[in-house]
Amino acid sequence: MSEEEFFTLRRICLATGARSVSDLAREAMRGLLNGTNQENGDSARNEYSAQMRELEQKVDKLSAEIEMFKADRNLDKALAGAGTEENELN
Repeated sequence: MSEEEFFTLRRICLATGARSVSDLAREAMRGLLNGTNQENGDSARNEYSAQMRELEQKVDKLSAEIEMFKADRNLDKALAGAGTEENELN
């Protein structure tokens, strides 16, 4: 399992109230083995999948915004440093 997959499972744990990835897997298997009402299960899974996709998109958007913020800060620092160097030369 990749680190990204693990973090996705941890987000699912937080969203579902599972205490750990093991608990999440255990509950998922229990549901499959108990033959949960298929129609309700499918509907709930579809809704849950849609919510997870939406959350993942939001996380991706936030990550991109953080990276842009970091890049802007680095550019500001570089420009400020260039201004300081120019003043020292004069």
